[in-house]
Amino acid sequence: MVWIRYALYFVLVVAVLGVLTRLEVHYPGFLNIQVFLNPTDSLGTSEYSPIELMQPIMLLACCALMLWVALYCPAQRTIAVAVGGLSLAFMVRELDFFIDRLIVENLWPVIIGIAVALAIVYLYRHNRKLNIAIARAWPSPGIVLLFAGGCVLAGAVHLVGHEPLWQSIAGDAYQRAVKLAVEEFVELLGYLFWLIGTIEYAYEAKALAFSPQSPRSRRRERRR
Repeated sequence: MVWIRYALYFVLVVAVLGVLTRLEVHYPGFLNIQVFLNPTDSLGTSEYSPIELMQPIMLLACCALMLWVALYCPAQRTIAVAVGGLSLAFMVRELDFFIDRLIVENLWPVIIGIAVALAIVYLYRHNRKLNIAIARAWPSPGIVLLFAGGCVLAGAVHLVGHEPLWQSIAGDAYQRAVKLAVEEFVELLGYLFWLIGTIEYAYEAKALAFSPQSPRSRRRERRR
């Protein structure tokens, strides 16, 4: 069963990246990588790209999965809060452009700060449960995939999105649309790793919560 899951993950990653690439090749401009909002806009934005619009949906799915784990797998609740809090912060960060334009400017850092602060306080107060949850889940392929996704999002995306680096490499041939395209595809790959890691971790948490040796299963058997 595990090989089937990972084969499906492989197909998911290849299919998403491949379909987006084919669509842009056959329908130039489909990805809306650089959209100019007004005549005075010299930089353009990629916020209207299908890639950018997919990412909050993926992160919302991650939040929903971690909410399920927190509700139905109490032994893994602390890890679920940590992953869910980060997923929420990522989602708000991806929606910053629309939050600034449609709600209140600079509201998104406040939302992220509140979400992260609440998660940190919860994890600090339940530090012992967090250590127990990690000990029970480890080794965890799901957590490893989450770590890989976090490395891509925190490291690789900022590197490939560093405009002075591209200007230094390309010189006079520099085009911002190329930089935006590479940045968005790398970011999408990071979010795919994050989503797959969340799915895999939720599957692991369910297996731990409903195994015959788990406290929850023993209580269920006693009630029966």
